[in-house]
Amino acid sequence: MTRRSGPRPTRLVPWLACLLLMPTLAGCTGDAPILAAPVAPRPSIATPTPPPVAIADPLPVVLPRDDGPHDRLTEWWYYTGHLRADEGASYGFEYVIFRAERGAFPTSWVSHLAITDEDGDRFVYAQRLEVGEQVDRSPVGADGEPVGFDLALTGVDPTDPSTFDRPAWTMAGADGDDHLAAALAADEASSAGSPGGLGLDLTLATTKAPALHDRDGWIDFGAAGGSYYYSRTAMTAGGSLTLDGRTMQVGGTAWFDHQWGDFISVGGGGWDWFAVNLDDGTDLSLSLVRDADGSYPLVYGTLVDPDGTVHHLDGDRFTVQVTQRWTSPTTGADYPAGWTIAIPSEDLTISLRPTVADQELDTRATTGVIYWEGSQGVTARRGGERLGGEAYVELTGYGPSGAAE
Repeated sequence: MTRRSGPRPTRLVPWLACLLLMPTLAGCTGDAPILAAPVAPRPSIATPTPPPVAIADPLPVVLPRDDGPHDRLTEWWYYTGHLRADEGASYGFEYVIFRAERGAFPTSWVSHLAITDEDGDRFVYAQRLEVGEQVDRSPVGADGEPVGFDLALTGVDPTDPSTFDRPAWTMAGADGDDHLAAALAADEASSAGSPGGLGLDLTLATTKAPALHDRDGWIDFGAAGGSYYYSRTAMTAGGSLTLDGRTMQVGGTAWFDHQWGDFISVGGGGWDWFAVNLDDGTDLSLSLVRDADGSYPLVYGTLVDPDGTVHHLDGDRFTVQVTQRWTSPTTGADYPAGWTIAIPSEDLTISLRPTVADQELDTRATTGVIYWEGSQGVTARRGGERLGGEAYVELTGYGPSGAAE
């Protein structure tokens, strides 16, 4: 059985806001576009995606097989991280590829790349969309099962010759030995606000075993479906970062999330996601999913000890208090912009504050949504010990959605 097929949709950037709920929402049928936001017409030579074979979930998560793509409705490979250039400047990065199967439509892919210049108080990002199975170059073993992932997304538009020679954004790996490369074409870099060039080229290696969320990597959320989810919470990163056409050698750390499954969106109000690495080697992931009425029907976390031991945290094991807010001058969205996390059983308190206030991404051109995702300054206390660290936070559901104006 080919299991090219997921986790809790707490990490679900609602880039398929319409299709994940499709046929339950008006406007999501008929001539609706593949993605949530209308995009320019693009003749497609891709063949429709065959319907996925019904699979009796849950199945055990097996790696590196499940590093690879799956024939499921929704999937993403998601990296965030912290880099320091040789001259000492600090940067955050986000790099993600999303995959979607929707009925008779060809497979759709979206990628986002974002760089936070922490010392320069600056944030730049870019996005790509591509349709068709040609993006997936993942290797398979003799049994036909994946043995890793290898994705290459050019964002080519058959109606626009200027996109034909774009360098591919690539993402490849297996068992925590990964390589990321993304370089913008000249027009993309200029539009992103980084004239001369923007990109990264990183080699990553895990230093801990993967953490299976909710104990076994499978989260059952009833009528909404189910999802597989694991993270590599501690990875070393080294290579180069290009900003404004200047290429710098960098080193640092990264966090990897892989999620896939047959599910619809959970909660109508978005979610807050936290990934924290403390200096003592403790890693923490928290997910808080909001309903449309502002309540939180789904709250959980995962704590990874310095030795790699993984602990599931039910929602009553921790609290998250918002300490500051920030209003986007571009979209008017009002976001939380500071938090205090408390885990009494660990005698642990963590304070987070964005390194740059404006780390908002308007991805309506590819995903139909606006979201905020950015690096954080970290101060913590465990018992009488003060700790530093690094963190990333993702916030969805605070900004407008739909087609870009």
